[in-house]
Amino acid sequence: MADAMTVRVTHRYQLPAQRLFDAWLTPSVAGRFLFATRTGTVLHCEIDAREGGQFTVTDRRPTADGDESFFDAQHRGTYVEIDPPSRLVFDFAVEPYADEATRVTLDFVTLGANLCEIVLTHQLPDNETARLYEERTRQGWANMLAQLDKVLNTRTWGGLKG
Repeated sequence: MADAMTVRVTHRYQLPAQRLFDAWLTPSVAGRFLFATRTGTVLHCEIDAREGGQFTVTDRRPTADGDESFFDAQHRGTYVEIDPPSRLVFDFAVEPYADEATRVTLDFVTLGANLCEIVLTHQLPDNETARLYEERTRQGWANMLAQLDKVLNTRTWGGLKG
């Protein structure tokens, strides 16, 4: 992607890097934060966690026109680099929004035994559509990283962590 626009988001966690890294590749955990929105419902999360492997996350969202109908968004990716627990890179597209895949890189920066920062970089094409959605893209990733924090730090019945 020679001409690219970059969206970068960071989030700090009081968790070890390996636990955060594993969350991105474990369907039962990833389905609770990957592409989850306040108004949508994740229906399916499938992950083939190997370089060249793919993932699909399907979520049902309300249509924008305000009626009571819904559509299914397909978030698809192909893993380019899996280097536990420090780096995860994938090519990413969302149907029906984009035909062209874009590159997402997650760097897991260990700051201590139970302290890690994720630096997420999303390379978008340098075009008018990407510029229109730049802030929305940034906010979407920020919300997803915050949701990951909630998923991994929320206590469940019996005092077990999710």
